[in-house]
Amino acid sequence: MKFEKIKKALFTALPFVTIAAIFLAVVFFPQKKEDVKAEKRVVRIWNVDTFEGGKGSRTSFLRRVALKTEKENEGVYYMITSYTLEGANAAFAAGQRPDLLSYGIGLSAYAEMSLPLPYSFAGGNTDEGCLAYPWCAGGYYLFSLTEDFNGEGEIAISKGGSNLPEVAANLAGVRGEIVNSNAAYVGFLSGKYRYLLGTQRDVCRFSARGVTIYEKPLQEYCDLYQYISVLSAEKRADCNAFLKKLLSSEVQQELSDIGMLPIKNTDGTKTVSVFSETDALQAISQIASNGEDRKNLDKFLKTI
Repeated sequence: MKFEKIKKALFTALPFVTIAAIFLAVVFFPQKKEDVKAEKRVVRIWNVDTFEGGKGSRTSFLRRVALKTEKENEGVYYMITSYTLEGANAAFAAGQRPDLLSYGIGLSAYAEMSLPLPYSFAGGNTDEGCLAYPWCAGGYYLFSLTEDFNGEGEIAISKGGSNLPEVAANLAGVRGEIVNSNAAYVGFLSGKYRYLLGTQRDVCRFSARGVTIYEKPLQEYCDLYQYISVLSAEKRADCNAFLKKLLSSEVQQELSDIGMLPIKNTDGTKTVSVFSETDALQAISQIASNGEDRKNLDKFLKTI
């Protein structure tokens, strides 16, 4: 009988013991931050640098924007990942896709899954609408150690990614030697080259070194745009919230922190489609490098 009474008492008390145990677990063993974060809506953003920036990191800049967006939109977490061009193409081949993609020319594989945006920009416009919009930009410059831009001397055309400085040179009437970015910079400062056709990357290098340089913006062409595309219809609302913050005046004014420019401050009048495939980019490069007539180049270019 005593055993039966004890058994009955245990069954009666069990629900209360369970509730107490759960309460104690919540109070004394709260969820880890990682667990709370995992319960949020996760938006995956890949940043792919296909050309040299100014200074600092575009990926780090996007992370700063993500934190700001998260504070204004409860329940979402933006996971920013940096990829190389090769890494992003390999991920695509393996069937991996982000929700938002930040990239420059040279990464055409993702075009087919990019969703229309409520914006318009020549380099990202297609027959289906604007599928990519730039969130920051650079520019091409002709640099000289003196005020004289008409003197005789060798010209280095700095090449540092998938961008096409040879097109900027062609349209500006500049003929020179295409050189790796670092070698062009060093050769220019050492006197090997009298002029340097470079980018915002060189502006930041000169500034950091404290060198007095004269620069002439080349406004005929620019492909130094970091675009962004939405690839996820399911998470579109959260993607749009990030885009709105990224393109806001507040954030655009902070681009100088990484040596880049807001889109409204760009100089180029011609560009190429961000979705240009490798074969097309190679054809454009060859035409420009050979100094062919501008009409042949215009077939591939878009007016901004």
